[in-house]
Amino acid sequence: MLTFNTEIGRKKPMNILNKSVKCPFCDVPNLEHIIDREGPIILLKNKFPVLQRANQTVLIETDQCESELSLYPKAHLHKLFRFAIHHWLNFNKDNHYKSVILFKNHGPFSGGSLSHPHSQITGFEEIDYRDKVTLTDFQGITIDKSGDVELTLSTHPRVGFYEYNVTMKHLSSIASFAEYTQIAVHYILNHFPFNINSYNLFFYQMDDTIYVKIVPRYVTTPLFIGYSIPQVANNLSELVSDMKRIYFK
Repeated sequence: MLTFNTEIGRKKPMNILNKSVKCPFCDVPNLEHIIDREGPIILLKNKFPVLQRANQTVLIETDQCESELSLYPKAHLHKLFRFAIHHWLNFNKDNHYKSVILFKNHGPFSGGSLSHPHSQITGFEEIDYRDKVTLTDFQGITIDKSGDVELTLSTHPRVGFYEYNVTMKHLSSIASFAEYTQIAVHYILNHFPFNINSYNLFFYQMDDTIYVKIVPRYVTTPLFIGYSIPQVANNLSELVSDMKRIYFK
C-alpha cells in the first residue's frame, strides 16, 4: 500500500476545473530540476512528490497547453513516445526501484490536477505493480495489427466496461505503437457511444512485451469500488466494427 502525503497534496496547483489557476508547465524559464528535454518535451522531478517511498517525475509533453494527445502531429507523437519509453525503461534498470510505472491522466475524471498535457514516471521502492497484473488483462478482440503491434478491445477489462490495449514486442515498432494509441484516444474522445472527456494511459512491461492500456474514464461502477468485480460490455463487436470503419477502411 502507498502512503499519500496530504500536506504536500494540499499545495499542488489545480486547474483542470479552474482555468484561472496559472499553469506551471507553461512557465518554462522557471521550471526546476529538469532531468532531460527534447525541444518542448521536458522531463523533470515532480515538485509535489505526494507518494512516500517513491521517486516521482513529470513529463511535459508539449508547449501547447490546450493541446491533447489525439491532436499531436505524427512527428511529435513519435518523438514523445520514444522519449517517454526510453526514460521509463532506463528507470527500470535502477535496482533501487522494485518497479517503475509510466502513466497519463487527461480530463476531470482521470485523477489529474493540471490540464496541460503531461505524463508521469514513478519509481516504487517497495511495490511491484506486476503483482496485480496478468496477461489476461490484455486479451481482446483485434481491431488492427501491423507487424508485431496490435490494437485490441479488451474482453477482460481490469475495471470495465471498455478498455483498449496496444501491444508491442520490439522497440523498433514505437511509431506504430504510438499511432495505435492515438487512434484509440481519438475514438474515445470523438466517436464513443456516449460523451467522454477523460481517459488514462497505463504502460506495462511484462517479460519482453510492452503494453499500453487506454481507459476511458467516467464514474466508476460501484461493483468495482465495493467488491473489485469488473464488468465487460455486451457490445464490444459493435465498437470494433465502428473503429474499423472509421480508421481502418
